[in-house]
Amino acid sequence: MIALGLAAAACSSTSSSSATPTTPPQPAAFLGQVHGLSQVASTVPANGDVNPYGVAVIPASGGRLTAGDILVSNFNDKANVQGTGTTLVEVSPAGKTSVFANISALPAGQTCPGGIGLTTALGILPGGWVVVGSLPTTHGGVLPGLDPAGCLIVLNDRGTVAETITNPDIVGPWDLTVKASATSAEVFVSNALGGDTSTNHGVPVTGNCTVVRLDLALSPAAPPRLTGSAVIGTSFPWRANKAALILAPTGLALGGNGTLYVDDTQTDSVSAIPQALTRTSAITAAAGFLSTGGALNAPLGMTIVPNGDLVVVNGNDGNAVEITPAGKQIATKTLIKNGAGDLFGVITTPRGLLIADDGTNTLDQVNM
Repeated sequence: MIALGLAAAACSSTSSSSATPTTPPQPAAFLGQVHGLSQVASTVPANGDVNPYGVAVIPASGGRLTAGDILVSNFNDKANVQGTGTTLVEVSPAGKTSVFANISALPAGQTCPGGIGLTTALGILPGGWVVVGSLPTTHGGVLPGLDPAGCLIVLNDRGTVAETITNPDIVGPWDLTVKASATSAEVFVSNALGGDTSTNHGVPVTGNCTVVRLDLALSPAAPPRLTGSAVIGTSFPWRANKAALILAPTGLALGGNGTLYVDDTQTDSVSAIPQALTRTSAITAAAGFLSTGGALNAPLGMTIVPNGDLVVVNGNDGNAVEITPAGKQIATKTLIKNGAGDLFGVITTPRGLLIADDGTNTLDQVNM
């Protein structure tokens, strides 16, 4: 009996030990290493455009593009009228700036419904093709009463407009992200207009917009060619807003597993769209909810940092929020105290995070 009891005790001890495996240490939050911002350069060109929105790192040199420099798109003109900016500014790591392009007019045969007003939607394709979104305004910053409105503008590596891309799926392109090879690209665009639009005296007020994947064929000898498009996300609410022009899905980031993450300024949420590179059907914003509320406060720009987490910058408070791919908010960091309206585009580069700062009209480095 004693021996049997000892055996039972031994089994109990062994079982207890195997049932409590060692938990691997959790990686430290990326934002835990952040210590404020430092200015890289002013993004205001000679024509006075302000409100830097989009940021994109230049991957390869060619024409007027230098590898490692950053392109920045300006949304407002010198009178600070939203939706009237026309310039792309190139900024070197040392802070030297030059105007890459001033898109004051489109070449003959190319159109953009409503005109030109550069947005956060900015990316660079193989071959040095620069793609920038246009959501133009009228009458001193009024949203265009067109459907569809806006377009994507494609420039060559010397800053000359080569073409515009329009179709019914492109309705106020607000942000974009790109996945590309030498011969093809998938451009994901968050729209800020369209979808059951309500109006006031012909001016759009509210609606439900989409996220679309545009498939492009690339060739060294010709501008990108649109070969197909698919709406992969629907029912993202948008609303006109005097201070921000529009509250809509803004930040886009593509994970290594093919999941597209979308943050929505109006609903303080991040949604996930799985199989974004290949899916042919759309999911709703609510069905894809990954993280909502909490520290999210009018989220705008979003990027994936080296530990695989998402970093989102808020439009209402100057904070950055770190979210795991599972949707857990694990860190919040104040980048600009009382910084409502300051943070917009954000990008991960080999030298760390860079942010378009609307408050000072500068490109800022996140200090680690």
